[in-house]
Amino acid sequence: IGGNGSFANPFGTIQEGLSAVSIGGTLNILAGTYPITSQINVNKSGITIRGEVGTLLMLQADLIPLLVTAPDTTIEGLTITSDIPYQKEFIQVGGANTTIRNNTIFGPVQPPPMANWVVNRAIVPQVGVQNILIENNTMHSLRTGVYINPNVTGLIQGNIIYNTKGGLLVDRALTVLVENSWGTPPNEFDIVLLAGTTTGPPYDNVT
Repeated sequence: IGGNGSFANPFGTIQEGLSAVSIGGTLNILAGTYPITSQINVNKSGITIRGEVGTLLMLQADLIPLLVTAPDTTIEGLTITSDIPYQKEFIQVGGANTTIRNNTIFGPVQPPPMANWVVNRAIVPQVGVQNILIENNTMHSLRTGVYINPNVTGLIQGNIIYNTKGGLLVDRALTVLVENSWGTPPNEFDIVLLAGTTTGPPYDNVT
């Protein structure tokens, strides 16, 4: 309380830091557990949100905790989960040129079968979002890892996804999928090309 945003005297909340950071600046989140009960809207272009090792965002309300509406955003180094399963995604992306890297996103335990799981998701880019980069994240214990909406473009690479009903759900998008891997417990489906998705490039080499 009463911090000035320096490392020596940080702000008390993520929202305070986001309100203070300049366009193109970096918001550093120090290690600790942050209860999330209201939505964080990243609405300044070029912002980097960077978590230290040990930064945990704990969703405690039925809402999307991170909404990216500005372009050129980077989110990295966060661990995000929830106290109970909410029928929401943890990160929704509406801004072009967004990068989401080196995060760990997972849900709380839900009893089998997966068909009865609450539809919680790690990342959902909105329809038509261009040039998204989702790389080197770990996603698990969710109904869906990434739901890729129609006409989304970008690169999804190097992620580890496990214990989901569907790891990567492609809904008529044109994203390139490279070197993603599947851990244990296994996903019910690793990659799903939903009806209407092209069977040509960039998916013609998906076995």
